[in-house]
Amino acid sequence: MIGNFIADSIQGNRFEGLSDDAIKGIMLHRKIDSFTDSHPIYLTSKHRFSKDFGKYSGVLMDMIYDHYLAKNFENYSDSSLQEFCNHTYHVLNQNISIFPEPAKRFHGYMLEHNVLFNYSTLHGLETVLTHLNHRIRHRYQLQHSLTLIKKYNADIEEEFFIFFDELHRYCLKQEEVMSLL
Repeated sequence: MIGNFIADSIQGNRFEGLSDDAIKGIMLHRKIDSFTDSHPIYLTSKHRFSKDFGKYSGVLMDMIYDHYLAKNFENYSDSSLQEFCNHTYHVLNQNISIFPEPAKRFHGYMLEHNVLFNYSTLHGLETVLTHLNHRIRHRYQLQHSLTLIKKYNADIEEEFFIFFDELHRYCLKQEEVMSLL
């Protein structure tokens, strides 16, 4: 979990001070990114946003798929979404001392706004997208993507279900390989 959370803040192979589990999490996160970025179903979903949101359509699509995961969390876990969030926040809090600065900043924001839980609603997603506009200096008004999300909701959600099942199988295979290392 720690490696996955800090992966985007770690450049190259700068793994000093990280546990083997954290390094494996970073590597799995990178494999998931590669799998996702080249997956035809994900690319179909993303294409709907490319014209209006340019290079941010990938970030936007990741967040939209996070929304569908949170919205349908009970399909993938025996725990409730809030129980999962509480556990995740607890584990992250225990390990914040090893986080790079960007991960520490996002951690604070994530806790303050209960982002993982709030992804489960379109209003929560809109709030996170509005806040992200400040980080990208308002080049795009990402919250305006909600019009397209609502327009294509059934299609994108169905694409998510198919994609996520394939991603889940891919991750299980990757974890098997990594356990041999």
